[in-house]
Amino acid sequence: MKALPVEPSNAPIAIGSRIRAARQGQRMTIEQVADSTGLTKGFLSRVERDLTSPSVASLVTLCQVLGISIGDLFTMPETHLSRKGEGPRVSLGGEGIKEELLTARHEHRLQIIRAVIEPHGRGESELYSVDCDVDVLQVLSGRITLIFTTERYVLEAGDTISFPGREPHTWVNDNDEPAVVTWTLVPAASR
Repeated sequence: MKALPVEPSNAPIAIGSRIRAARQGQRMTIEQVADSTGLTKGFLSRVERDLTSPSVASLVTLCQVLGISIGDLFTMPETHLSRKGEGPRVSLGGEGIKEELLTARHEHRLQIIRAVIEPHGRGESELYSVDCDVDVLQVLSGRITLIFTTERYVLEAGDTISFPGREPHTWVNDNDEPAVVTWTLVPAASR
């Protein structure tokens, strides 16, 4: 089988910001990295600003000192774009609510759900809890009442409330206008 020719890219690879982030993550100054690697502060500064490229040997030494792998510098970050109205529909319960998942389905660190709640829409009739550590409700437009065992909060556009996800609660839009909210669950609710 004949190998396909691979043409090298002439596009510069910008790794400086990742090196800077790794250094700052280690709480190291450029001077400390210079002392540990034998490279000059000026050279390291130019590398971090992508004004020069380190040799392979310098890069290996730099990565060892910063505690990262060389591959981390060249790996593209995983991103997920969710355009308004194009996210998968989900249903966490309630009446008069349309919910759209804004984060990737496989994202386990957190989950963001955008919900449009019709006038007089409501959550479960019984208080319920969500299997997550933190639940954050932000009202984008309209008004919603969040109900706990002993407290009620009337939230208006721009208001945000966070609470333990396992705290029993429910909600109601007891207005004649729709409400748009986001629920952020950390970590993502168990399925």
